[in-house]
Amino acid sequence: MRIHIDYRTTYRYEFVASGIVQALRLRPSDHDAQHVRHWRVDVDVDGVTRTSSDPFGNRLDMFYADAPTMALTIAVVGEADVSEVVGLVKGAPEPLPPAIFLRTTPLTRVDPALIDLAEGARRPEVLPTLHALMAAMHERISFDTAATDVATAATDALASGRGVCQDFAHIFSAGARHLGIPARYVSGHLARPERQEASHAWAEAYVPDLGWVAFDPANGICTTDSYLRVAVGLDYLDAAPVRGARRGGGAEALDVTVQAVDAMRQSQS
Repeated sequence: MRIHIDYRTTYRYEFVASGIVQALRLRPSDHDAQHVRHWRVDVDVDGVTRTSSDPFGNRLDMFYADAPTMALTIAVVGEADVSEVVGLVKGAPEPLPPAIFLRTTPLTRVDPALIDLAEGARRPEVLPTLHALMAAMHERISFDTAATDVATAATDALASGRGVCQDFAHIFSAGARHLGIPARYVSGHLARPERQEASHAWAEAYVPDLGWVAFDPANGICTTDSYLRVAVGLDYLDAAPVRGARRGGGAEALDVTVQAVDAMRQSQS
């Protein structure tokens, strides 16, 4: 599938904000099943951008605003070709060994309830275990955009039985790590006909003899050619599309719109 992305994030501040710094993980990398045709990231205020790679191999743009402002918009437009490989991820930048992704973070810690969920999915082999974990989560947790926020830990989302794709990815990663399976958080896009209010998130787990395999527990499937992979990390904080800091500004209002569509179907409509 050729996926077209039009993604905008706007910050509006109550008062003038200064010293604005934004860490942008918005540029996908190529891998065996994903090829970026063209990609552009723009910020609508003057500033300096320094591009590098972070420790996880993600492409990182650090943006530093030149002057105080009361609003800032980050716009992304691009296209990528994605092939159907039933969730297998090969040829991606891999600066770290899989064992790093056994580490627990505050967002992916476990408690007795999460341990029970993971142990209930345990099978003699790794791949069936991961599918059982995903199925158990999909059955037990409801998708609810009002139930959690970016600071919600996996244990709290599981206890409430509600959450968004970020929470599903955290719970899946925490359960897999408890079972001794390296797992990581993925941020990216899922092509859909309608506009969306956020990017998407899922998880990848390391399976012996296969490598990294991508699971979307929010939808109960392995990823397909409708998924565009952008950044990875131990949890949301490592792979968030946009994270920033500022001085002043008072209260902040955030508006996000995402259009991730099949470019070929769109051109025919």
